[in-house]
Amino acid sequence: MSTRTEATTPWPKLVVIACALSIVVGVVLLAFSWPAVTASAHDVPVGIVGADDQVDQVKDRVEDASDGAIALTRFDDRKDAVAAIEQRDAFGAIVLGSSPTDAPEVLQATAASSQIAQMMTGIAQQLQQQIDAQITATVEKQVNATLSGQAPPPAAGETPQPFEVPEVTVTTTDVVSLSDDDPNGTGLTASMFPLVIGGMLGGIVISMVLKGSGLKRVVALVIYAAGAGLVLTGVLQGIYGALQGDYLLNAAAMALSIAAISSTITGLAGLLGAVGAGLGAAFTILLANPISGAMAPVAFIVQPWGAVGQWLPPGAAGTLIRNLSYFPDASTVFPWMLLAIWACVGAVFTVINLPGRRSPKLSEHSQLGAGERASATAHAAV
Repeated sequence: MSTRTEATTPWPKLVVIACALSIVVGVVLLAFSWPAVTASAHDVPVGIVGADDQVDQVKDRVEDASDGAIALTRFDDRKDAVAAIEQRDAFGAIVLGSSPTDAPEVLQATAASSQIAQMMTGIAQQLQQQIDAQITATVEKQVNATLSGQAPPPAAGETPQPFEVPEVTVTTTDVVSLSDDDPNGTGLTASMFPLVIGGMLGGIVISMVLKGSGLKRVVALVIYAAGAGLVLTGVLQGIYGALQGDYLLNAAAMALSIAAISSTITGLAGLLGAVGAGLGAAFTILLANPISGAMAPVAFIVQPWGAVGQWLPPGAAGTLIRNLSYFPDASTVFPWMLLAIWACVGAVFTVINLPGRRSPKLSEHSQLGAGERASATAHAAV
């Protein structure tokens, strides 16, 4: 009897595999932590409304205090500033009063970004401190003038008027707020994780499990994306209340987003086989997702990566879903078209299915080789 000995992994190969896995873990950690660790606001578009002298005074103070985090843009009136916020051309605005005693108003949009909304709250506090300091200085000047006899005395028969300290309170208005069911936006932010993971899993399973032509994979991808879009939207909107607006429109956006992510993986698999599916998954989770703006606003991501992320499926999906829920006045043409292009290009590459076209030829050659060997064996036996 012959004893079969199982092959063992050589020690050098074992060391290489272990070291490679440690590097992979480091890359994954870097990809997920880099946007959060390096997040820093820069050139966040914020509007300002007011007279020329007021705008110049406040603009210099705000921009100096923000150290480049805020870029102020002049608007004619409050209505224009609100329209810019609702169209996502600005994250907030400062509306100055027509006179020094008029209270300024700070506009913000927590639905656009809770982090930037906190920045706008900080600006409101700074304005309040400046106004209080100006009022205090004015009152002290009047008191000193009276005590020193520099102030004109009241006319004969008039009663001296007491000092009146004006009250000017800066108000903060949330132009576009989050829903009552998701006041902190955690549900909306968390919706990106199942969207990206769902797209990845669908692409990997369809590429590796389904056998046959690339067209069958495309059909499976369409069915999967449509079903997943309905299910995810039902949970996020129907149960959690994280999404707002029309259910079917949100479901269509979810479905197209999942199709774009999945088809990226199936498309690369249609060109490179299993290696392509792995590259597609790595591209999605290690590059596209971290710079999508889901974990940190686009204005917080180091440029040009923040802008690049909006051209990739996860970034376009996040922008589209947020706009449909909270910013109906904002244009959604770009994310719709971009996701459709990713989905269609991926579907075309999936149908091409180069590994599948090569497999029958390889199988035919192997069968011919086996037949020739069997014939040679028969002749030898004779």
